[in-house]
Order: sequence, then structure tokens, then C-alpha cells
Amino acid sequence: MKSVALRHLRRVMTEGLIIVVPLAITFWVLRLVFNFIDGFLGPVIEDGAGRNLPGVGIAAMVLLVYVIGQLWELSHLGKRLIGAIQKWLLAIPLVGAVYGPARQLINSFSGTSESGFKRVVVIEYPRSGTWMIGFLTATTTTTDGEMGVVYVPTAPTPNSGWVVVMPIEDVYDVDMSVQQAMRMVLSGGIVTPEQIAMTGLTSSPPSDVFSKAPAASPLQAGGPDTEATSR
Repeated sequence: MKSVALRHLRRVMTEGLIIVVPLAITFWVLRLVFNFIDGFLGPVIEDGAGRNLPGVGIAAMVLLVYVIGQLWELSHLGKRLIGAIQKWLLAIPLVGAVYGPARQLINSFSGTSESGFKRVVVIEYPRSGTWMIGFLTATTTTTDGEMGVVYVPTAPTPNSGWVVVMPIEDVYDVDMSVQQAMRMVLSGGIVTPEQIAMTGLTSSPPSDVFSKAPAASPLQAGGPDTEATSR
């Protein structure tokens, strides 16, 4: 009887933890983000208002981002002004060293610029038969031939990783968007397409590598190309 009760308690507690822990982590992360963003403009507005206004910093930040986006999208003068501010920031030695890479990283993840993460690829590493997800960022030519520049992110923090320069014939294209690959990395592989098709990049000249559509060659057998969540 005692062993039955213990098994029941263990099973119920395990199921409860599976439900509660992700919620707790989500709440903790959102709270950190809330306090971080609210701390930028919140104190300034609260000092002016003379009272505590929780969340006013986030509201002000959202409004500021919207106004800047509108200036960039609708006003030629706004584009010139923002462009001048960006050039000024890049010209400051210490600030430019931080702002420049941060801007390029955000552009890479957003996919709204000509630079950055052009397409998702896989490379065979660290041994034969083992594949790693990466992002093809550029191609270059060396004395050994055409090379692919691949950024390999680490899970679950894709902003950290390493850059690999390797022969283009060792880089394989996959039928995944940057957003799908990011979800895969952020989830630690939990959110993964049931089938990933790959093709080599060697048949494309450097100028066409980023515009060629991948061919269908199964890397892994599976069902339809939909995302499956599994444990």
C-alpha cells in the first residue's frame, strides 16, 4: 500500500513539475525582460510625473520604436536623419565597436537586409554522419577554391556560436527558412521538421548560391514537411 502511494505521489509530482516549471521559467524570463525594458524610460517618466507608474517605460519604448519605424518608412528626411545618427554612432570608437556588430546581428535575424543569414545549411561535424545546423553568411575564394562562410549557432542561445570557413562542396543546403532553423535551435531541437531535404551548393556559382532554391534529397526519412514537437 505504501509503495502504491509513493508511486502515485511520484507520478503526480512529476506531471505537476512538467506543467509548472516551464510556466515558472517563462514568467521569470518575461519578468526580467519587463524590468529591463521598463528600466530605460520608466524612471525618467516617473520622475517627471512624480509618482510610480509600472509599465510606463515599456509603453514609452513601444511608442518610440513605432515612431522611429514610421520615420524610416514614410519620411525621406527621417531616413537621412536616422542614417546620420547611425553613421555617427559607428564613428565613435568604443560605441561603434558594440553598435556595429549588434546592428548586423539584428539585421541577420530579421532577414530584412542583403547581409546576414542568407540561408540555412548543414555541415558534417564533428565526425562523419553527424550534422550541424548553420547559416550561410557569405562565400569567398581562396587558393584552395571556393569557400563557404558558415555561422554555427549554439543552443539555446543562437547569438553565441562560431564561424567556419570551409570548402563549398562540404556545405549542404536545406529546405528550411531562417525562422524555422531559429525555432529548432532555441528549442534545443525539440521543434524540428519531420523531414529535412538537402542538396549540395557546388552546382551554383558564387553569385547564385543565395538565390538557388534547394532540391529535394532527403537527409532524414519522415513524414510531410511539417514541424513536430516531441520529447
